[in-house]
Amino acid sequence: MKKYLLLLSLLCIGLGSCDKEYLDPSAARQQDVLATSDGLITVCNGLQYRYTVGGALSVLYNQVAAGGLSTRELLILNVGNIEEFNVSEGGTSLRTDNGVVRNLWSQTQLVRANADLVLANAGNAGDAGTRSGIVAYASIFRALALGTQVQFFEQAPLVTGSNAPFAPRQEVLQSAITQLEAAATQLTANPVSADFNSKIVPGIDLPNTLQALIARYSLMAGDYDRAIAAAGRVSPTSRSVFNFDENTRNPLFEAAFGNRNVFEPTDANLGLSGALVPESGDRRIPFYVRLNPTATQNRGLGFYTAASAPIPVYVPNEMLLIRAEAYARKNDLANAVTELSRVRTSTAAAQLNSSNQPIAPPGAGLAPYAGPLTQEAVLLDIYRNRLVELAFQGFRLEDSRRFGRPGPGAAGAERNRNFFPYPRVERENNSATPNDPNI
Repeated sequence: MKKYLLLLSLLCIGLGSCDKEYLDPSAARQQDVLATSDGLITVCNGLQYRYTVGGALSVLYNQVAAGGLSTRELLILNVGNIEEFNVSEGGTSLRTDNGVVRNLWSQTQLVRANADLVLANAGNAGDAGTRSGIVAYASIFRALALGTQVQFFEQAPLVTGSNAPFAPRQEVLQSAITQLEAAATQLTANPVSADFNSKIVPGIDLPNTLQALIARYSLMAGDYDRAIAAAGRVSPTSRSVFNFDENTRNPLFEAAFGNRNVFEPTDANLGLSGALVPESGDRRIPFYVRLNPTATQNRGLGFYTAASAPIPVYVPNEMLLIRAEAYARKNDLANAVTELSRVRTSTAAAQLNSSNQPIAPPGAGLAPYAGPLTQEAVLLDIYRNRLVELAFQGFRLEDSRRFGRPGPGAAGAERNRNFFPYPRVERENNSATPNDPNI
């Protein structure tokens, strides 16, 4: 990634600003960069940089921290880390000035705003294949930003400007899906150019990632037929990752899993109890957690074991679990069990990259599903497998709500919030900010 750092010095024009409009005052400089293919590709690289790099400032770190600490997936090691500690406490302890809440909101807004700038100016790329690559890349990061926001907040702005209006999460998800589908159509008509591939940060398989995100966010939106179709279009052998090195470091390793100061997995059962405890012999558990860590070792493993460890944009079996859940919610239990059993019975080894670092977890190595053929029972086992397959990837709060698990105030509560409050900085700068959720 070192060769891309020089390009990133230009990104102060659009990515260094944190004002309420997420724009730099120097519109002339901004337009100069957005007027050429090379400038647009540079800003595309900046989208990934903003989303992934920066330790505890990055979207990736805050997504994992917020999703894990609010659901007992992760355990605070040092209460002096007051921002993370208050997320783990939840309820009214999670205030509007919380750093995790603020960073999660502001960084995703910056990514979304700058992706929109790229999309609005993509026509300035003369070559059709370069243009389709730019549109696909910006659409992916726009969707990741919007999708992350609605996992934690009830509403979000879809436009940049003074007092930007908020849209409900269903509308936000639909906006992300619509743009992803438009990008996929454009990419099919005009395959990405060699020029684009030579200048973009490597790691993301554009066609498959577009479909994977359509599937992910269609499931969240309750559009089950679209989710099934899109997940089925993702090649099971494709891999998309965020790459890191010693200069652009894996944010979870850097800020948490590389030490014992902030948080770690709650226990070898991922903080789960009762019917959700992982099954004995599940081969994914020792991939994600150290079963017998030393006093100086963080319990966490998975994709956060080194500064240069890549982080998947999606893991392949997420697509099977999306299809299983969508079929189950349509009450097509035969197909749901077929997809679920494909996840359960996989004996694939963890896939490694050329540097011997994991880019996909191992198969579970379990028996096929043999429980009751009822919607409730099948969905429970799908949820149980999502909790393991997608451990420490930031999905657990969203999943807990969607599967109707006990929430704050209920007996056996499995999460300490339903949605997060909007950060104070947004409310102070945007009069359209909605009321905070009760919990």
